[in-house]
Amino acid sequence: MPRFTRLTPDTAVGASRELLGDLVSRHGTVGDMVSTMANSPAVLGGYLQLSKAMRRAKLARKTSELISIAVQAQQGCGLCLESHVAAARSLGVPEQDIELAHQGKSSDPAVAAIIELGLQVYREPSSITDEQIGRLRHFGYSDREVADVVGVISLNILTGAFNLLAGLTPGN
Repeated sequence: MPRFTRLTPDTAVGASRELLGDLVSRHGTVGDMVSTMANSPAVLGGYLQLSKAMRRAKLARKTSELISIAVQAQQGCGLCLESHVAAARSLGVPEQDIELAHQGKSSDPAVAAIIELGLQVYREPSSITDEQIGRLRHFGYSDREVADVVGVISLNILTGAFNLLAGLTPGN
């Protein structure tokens, strides 16, 4: 059960009213997470800015979604996991790859290596080694793509932790 009120442009105040009003005017509606995030204009604004910035990421969207699935399977946000699985499917990612991502794996060694990095950034970034970064470069990942993983993980931590705190789950 949700723990916070979902706000609208009519019920929000200050910066949240402006942010929600802008989103609704551009998109027609906003989802439960965004309307609930409006309780904190700082969190909503940060989420929107990071989301916008990550649209310029060099890392392939399919790969980003697989990393997100691996992280959300660990973090436990069902709403995020459902969203990332749906996004992966819409991009044509095969079900077998989605299932492997739930386990933090991939049948493609290059994708497995970047998922592994994502999980390390999530759980224990101090354990990342020079050899691991060299291996990612060997697979053809650029420094920009490797750095983008931190943005993907940051966005997942923000959304997943917020949804869990707010009590947002699929179907509520």
